[in-house]
Amino acid sequence: MTLDALPPHQGGAEQLARLLAQALLAGHWQPGDVFPRELDLGKHFAVSRNQVRNALTSLTAAGLLERTAGRGTLVREMGDWHLLDPLMSEWMTGLVNLDPQLVRAIYAFRFSAEPIVAGLAAQAAQAEDIERLESAFAGMESSAGSVDSRAEHAEYDVAFHDATYRASHNLVWRQMGHLLRPSIMALIHRSQHHTDTLDDSLTRHRQVLDAIRSRDASAAETAAREVLRRTAIDLGIVS
Repeated sequence: MTLDALPPHQGGAEQLARLLAQALLAGHWQPGDVFPRELDLGKHFAVSRNQVRNALTSLTAAGLLERTAGRGTLVREMGDWHLLDPLMSEWMTGLVNLDPQLVRAIYAFRFSAEPIVAGLAAQAAQAEDIERLESAFAGMESSAGSVDSRAEHAEYDVAFHDATYRASHNLVWRQMGHLLRPSIMALIHRSQHHTDTLDDSLTRHRQVLDAIRSRDASAAETAAREVLRRTAIDLGIVS
């Protein structure tokens, strides 16, 4: 990918790091690719060498790049990316065109984790947790009928999953839900672009809500797994 394909840059090193990170997360450069030189980045964006170095330092700290004397800067393997780094979550916020390989990796994690979280929520949810889930689901229902409301629907969908993580009342899972929020949002936006109706998704989310409300951990795990099976279909991971 050439630098000409990137959007214009405004701001300081943090904004430049975000711009470059989002290009990497979208797959514009692949693992093993040589990343543009400091000189070329500075010239293209009309910024100082110091600003470029600070931006690249952030990308390197997040595991996206490897800088080696004599070899230049290379894109690291995706397995080395610090996806749960708060800075990475910040860069992922608002990004919907994630690299397909990254989409599959995030999905695989969610498929293994979220049924467990739903089961814990069914055992630990308190009245305020149920209220959050019900409120999020009501928002999903009210915004499901119009294509123009898809962005609003996605927000409620993310709120539903966030409420499930919170309802587990497990400190680690709650923090994980917070860190995963941008990636969950990205997958929801992406999956919605591949389906004409959200009726089936609503039915599956309702089953999660009903199972948690009934304190049926086994049913909650099964229902959460079925939500994610639908997500896999909408993402094109399975047919």
